[in-house]
Amino acid sequence: MKVSVGADHGGFDAKSELVEFLKLKKIEVIDEGTMSSESVDYPDFAEKVCQDILSGRAQLGILVCGTGIGISIAANRHKGIRAALLYSDEAARLAKLHNNANIAVFGGRTMSVQEMKQRLDIFLNTEFEGGRHIRRLEKLDVYGGC
Repeated sequence: MKVSVGADHGGFDAKSELVEFLKLKKIEVIDEGTMSSESVDYPDFAEKVCQDILSGRAQLGILVCGTGIGISIAANRHKGIRAALLYSDEAARLAKLHNNANIAVFGGRTMSVQEMKQRLDIFLNTEFEGGRHIRRLEKLDVYGGC
């Protein structure tokens, strides 16, 4: 499995720790930046991670900004992307089980790194249930745009 990871300055420290966490699990990582805590714009990093997934270069993604909200919004503007803010263990499980999320999102200023690692483990080890959820997911890309 290959995971693309990106963050803005608000998520830089957490992203760095998550990259090491994934490597310890023998998961290949594409680190799309940022590479420092210098101020940057989160949509740029959401774009890179989304393109890695949509192109098939990565199977899953991880995004981190200060709250996880802005970078989630940016990622979910892409057809075929289902970015989920994993604010609890149950959200981490259901994001994959019911929504087949392909990007896990965290808040660098609202969650501890330990919480992120725990939720990421749950996310990575949960399989999509399929069934009735498939028709709901198919509607996401149909209804896109306002």
